[in-house]
Amino acid sequence: MDNLLLLPPIAFFIVMVFVAFQIYSFSFLSFKNKDKPKGQGKAYACGEDVANHNIAPEYGQFFSFAFFFTIMHVVALLLATLPAGRISPQIVEVDVLFIIGAVVALMILYRKKKS
Repeated sequence: MDNLLLLPPIAFFIVMVFVAFQIYSFSFLSFKNKDKPKGQGKAYACGEDVANHNIAPEYGQFFSFAFFFTIMHVVALLLATLPAGRISPQIVEVDVLFIIGAVVALMILYRKKKS
C-alpha cells in the first residue's frame, strides 16, 4: 500500500474534488450581467433574424470518413501494441486476419459505384 493515491477510486475522487474547487473558484471570475441584453439567447445569424434555426445536417458523406478513421486507428493500435521480442504465431495470425479484414472493409467502402 505504498502508492495509495494511485488507486483508481482514490485518484478519481481527488481529481473530482480538484475540478469542483476550480469550478467554484472560477465562478467568481466570470462576468455576471443582471439585465440580459436584447437577443442574448438567440442563435447568431450575422445580424439576421431567423425564425426557425433548427438544422438537420446530413451525415451520409461523413460516415465514410468516420469509418476510415476508425478502421485505420484500430489497425495502428493493433500494430503498435504487438509485443516486442517473442511474437507467437497465433498473435501474427490474428493480426494478419484483422488487417486483411480492414483492407477488405476499406475496399468495400471506397468501391467505384456503377452509374
